[in-house]
Amino acid sequence: MLPATLRSRLAQARMSLLLCRGCLGPVGPEAEAGLCARCWQGLQPLPEGRCLRCALPHAEGPCPEPVAWELGDALWDYHGGRPPFGALVLPDIKRGEMGWRRALLRRLGLAALPDWVQEVDQVTSAPSALPRRLWRGFDLAAEAGRVVADRTGRPYETLLAKGWWRGRQATRTESARRRLPRKAVTLRQGAAPRGIVLLVDDVWTTGTTLLRCAQALKDGGADEVRVLTLFRAM
Repeated sequence: MLPATLRSRLAQARMSLLLCRGCLGPVGPEAEAGLCARCWQGLQPLPEGRCLRCALPHAEGPCPEPVAWELGDALWDYHGGRPPFGALVLPDIKRGEMGWRRALLRRLGLAALPDWVQEVDQVTSAPSALPRRLWRGFDLAAEAGRVVADRTGRPYETLLAKGWWRGRQATRTESARRRLPRKAVTLRQGAAPRGIVLLVDDVWTTGTTLLRCAQALKDGGADEVRVLTLFRAM
């Protein structure tokens, strides 16, 4: 067996030869899932002074974004970091990158949540179409919702359904995303939204999917809807 000092030097030499899968720089000792510490620092919070409903900075006055919820926020800036972290990891996570998915959910379990999250009665998530869930084998929004529910001690319930014929919003233009029909998201059979419902999703871009989800929850009896996403596209 090689001496401990030699094994340590060989490990350091091997680490120096590995490249980060994000920025292609050296991975370094604090890398996780093939991403260096510098890339992970791209999980940047949104700027201060943002709207409490649309999570965007705008002039005082009514929120310019169409919303059907009372409070909304996101944990991280989708385009934060170099390379932009959300744009780097989310597409690959949805293509099956297990290591990044596990690491991101672990960080969700440690991230600071808005104080108002503790006031909710139920936690649910924005739904994905059944064929896509079957093809991926997981639902990132639902997994994030369960992490948040565990942290708050509130029940996670699958309240919403998305028509199986609906394609991905991410593949559409902004104008096409905003035309998502109201009937695209409905309550699941037997679902019973009650009190304050927290709606969790992975990324918030135009907010149209969240809007349709919130409308369905309120139509189903929720007193109030609040929104929390992992990323917000600024």
